Amino acid sequence: MLIKMETLTLKQLVDDLGFVALTDETRLNRTPESAYVSDLLSDVMGKAKENMIWVTSQAHKNIVAVASLKELSAIVVVNERKVSQDVIEQAEKENVNIIASERAAFETVGLLFDYLNS
Repeated sequence: MLIKMETLTLKQLVDDLGFVALTDETRLNRTPESAYVSDLLSDVMGKAKENMIWVTSQAHKNIVAVASLKELSAIVVVNERKVSQDVIEQAEKENVNIIASERAAFETVGLLFDYLNS
């Protein structure tokens, strides 16, 4: 007998890992497939794949453009970085999810790795 597993959503991930959605939570229905970690925008543009979560300490408007271009499921901003309201508004316009983690990148990525591979 085949048992269909429930599809993981960003909303579940945010709730389970204690992250904070900075953009509209009603759009957290995307399914993250993996994660990519980098603070270099050109690196993310060249290597990240659609539906990945991008983990970064960058918090400026250019992250929204890159996430939109690559069709990433979300950006997770780490290290207690503050994301300005203008960046959040730009993300809302471009349907990009921004999530905050108070943890360091290393710990955030470890949590994501375990969570997405369980």
